[in-house]
Amino acid sequence: MQSLLVITNSGAGTSDEENLHIALAVLRERASVEVARTSNPGELDGVLHRAGGRTVVVAGGDGSMHAVITALHKRHELADTTLGLLPMGTGNDFARGNDIPLEIADAARLVLDGEARPVDLIVDETGSIVVNNVHVGVGAQASRKGATWKSRLGSIGVGKVNLGKLGYPIGAALSAFHPPSWRLRVEIDGKVVNDVDQQVLMVAIGNGGNVGGGTELNPDADTEDGLLDVMISRAVKPTAKLGYVLRLRKGEHDQRDDVVSLRGQSVKVSGDEFWLSADGEISGPDRSRSWRLERAAYSLILP
Repeated sequence: MQSLLVITNSGAGTSDEENLHIALAVLRERASVEVARTSNPGELDGVLHRAGGRTVVVAGGDGSMHAVITALHKRHELADTTLGLLPMGTGNDFARGNDIPLEIADAARLVLDGEARPVDLIVDETGSIVVNNVHVGVGAQASRKGATWKSRLGSIGVGKVNLGKLGYPIGAALSAFHPPSWRLRVEIDGKVVNDVDQQVLMVAIGNGGNVGGGTELNPDADTEDGLLDVMISRAVKPTAKLGYVLRLRKGEHDQRDDVVSLRGQSVKVSGDEFWLSADGEISGPDRSRSWRLERAAYSLILP
């Protein structure tokens, strides 16, 4: 019998509790399950201390997944841990990008029947991790604006069936009307692929492909391929900005002539002061940041 440690947010709402109940009913048919509810990093660290080699199942959204992986990485236990995911967030971008079912009962069955495979991780120069995607420029502006709209629209609907996932596209559209451009040097594996004489609208570094509740920012990103997908948008003219945003919503922006898609194992961005969004968390301003791929950093239960 499998032994599972299910970690969930102690502040979860009613709909999340209902989904958790459904998932646990499926899991307990064939596994030994302990449920741990945490509300802060200290509690999470204590829970992981007693994991004892069990599969750690994250019941939550992208933020919960980021928190658990961060804690395991800091404990130097990530490489020896197998994780599962029960997607219970609003966006669930990491689940989408890894073909993990969004229907909670199906996700629970995947935890029981799926295959544990090694997946990659992004690590920055400070040792902090990015599970899914990091982007600078207008994308970070969109995330800052989108967070407000996500909160507003999330109240329209019932449970997870709401308009919250439109937050990022709306943020991107609003940012398109008054966005600056940035003079940034982008280096991939030590090679300059964009210099400061070429202005950019945004740079996105993807381990996973989706952000903002299903927007395919790096459409071909794959957490198992050992490469970072880097998208550079040079759509800085007014009409080009709007066209870029419209194509972005459809996941077709990479087909534009002013968008460059590249791959590598390390990325450095420097130049004008910029903000960044890493797994949805906004930070900055910075003038230089770098990231590298940590290949096969942990095991994730996948279809």
